[in-house]
Amino acid sequence: MLGRTYDSEVCSIARSLEVIGERWTLLIIRNALFADVTRFGDFQRRLGIATNVLTARLDGLVAAGVMERSHTASSAEYLLTEKGRDLSGVLVALTDWGDRWAAPDGPPIIYRHGACEGAVHSGLTCDRCGARPDAVTASPGPGMPEERWMSGRQ
Repeated sequence: MLGRTYDSEVCSIARSLEVIGERWTLLIIRNALFADVTRFGDFQRRLGIATNVLTARLDGLVAAGVMERSHTASSAEYLLTEKGRDLSGVLVALTDWGDRWAAPDGPPIIYRHGACEGAVHSGLTCDRCGARPDAVTASPGPGMPEERWMSGRQ
């Protein structure tokens, strides 16, 4: 069973969960990415999140380099960094999954390409042949110690 941290895991999913694996965190990033929310009070009002939880999540995102705190004349703003903006594909993939399996009345939100207004979806493609694979397998990469892979523990 996984604990509160994943230090013993040699897995990019586990390491990502250290940063964004809590539901409020993903909703904060969603609002920053797709609703242009940047101010503490706006996050709090839109999400209905307790201020102490919001403070902890924003501080964690800043510490992880996903957001940066920018002070303006009127208040602090929380702006996504490149690392944070790179999460857009993750959120679109979660949305696609949710639209298929958890949206009985159809998609509540449709993400669109800003340049042409076409709908945006996630999708797996093979970088060698361009096919959409029916099955995906895992093999060790350069960051996997051989003894960990051979023992069957990732």
